[in-house]
Amino acid sequence: MKDTIKIDAKSTKLIAHRGLSSLEKENTCASFEAAGRRPSYYGIETDIHRTADGDFIIIHNATVDNGFGETVEVEKSTYSELRKIRLEGLEHRICQDELRLPSLEEYVGICQKYGKKCILELKSDFTMDETKNLIDRIAKTGYLENVVFISFVFEALLNVRAYLHHQKCQFLTDETTETVIRKCSESGFDIDTGYNNLTEELVNMAHEMGLEMNVWTVNTTEKSEELISWGVDYITTDCLEGKY
Repeated sequence: MKDTIKIDAKSTKLIAHRGLSSLEKENTCASFEAAGRRPSYYGIETDIHRTADGDFIIIHNATVDNGFGETVEVEKSTYSELRKIRLEGLEHRICQDELRLPSLEEYVGICQKYGKKCILELKSDFTMDETKNLIDRIAKTGYLENVVFISFVFEALLNVRAYLHHQKCQFLTDETTETVIRKCSESGFDIDTGYNNLTEELVNMAHEMGLEMNVWTVNTTEKSEELISWGVDYITTDCLEGKY
């Protein structure tokens, strides 16, 4: 793919999944910059792991190819070891050189540079102390109020809220049900859901309870138009872009 697919997003906000990952290597500064330069993206989503030495690194998977044909475990590697790894870019893009796993501050800095929301998925089973450390690191950038924490682990979001009582959080789920909506409502978490089995009635139920609905990962015009007609608040996408 050499460009995005343009859609009329209306009032639905678009979030670039792992950066503009259809055009640049996902979860790299190149993909974050590509999303940042495009006005129609409200936020940039990414994933964060802990490292073996107590630091943080931006990557989705629990393992990574070290460039020498060896697979290394992210959380058993130090920050320095992971930063030395060079990543291969996408064949059709020019940003091939010096691609590496971004630091937390690089990701937040790019979002801040372009005025995008940070949609930060907590991948590790962070302890309370690690959660506080992560939050404190972001706070030092001066951009904490623009961060939305997301996670499939409900307790991870509870840890965030225990330290930051009013921080915006979204519970990630493969499938939204009435039970999920009620559970999120009790804790004040918005919902970040896969689109399979999602219905307009469930979207309406969430809205009636004061919750926002983010839907992932939507990459077709047909599905996006349906979700937009239901009034979903956000769509997370690899390749869709609003017309501007």
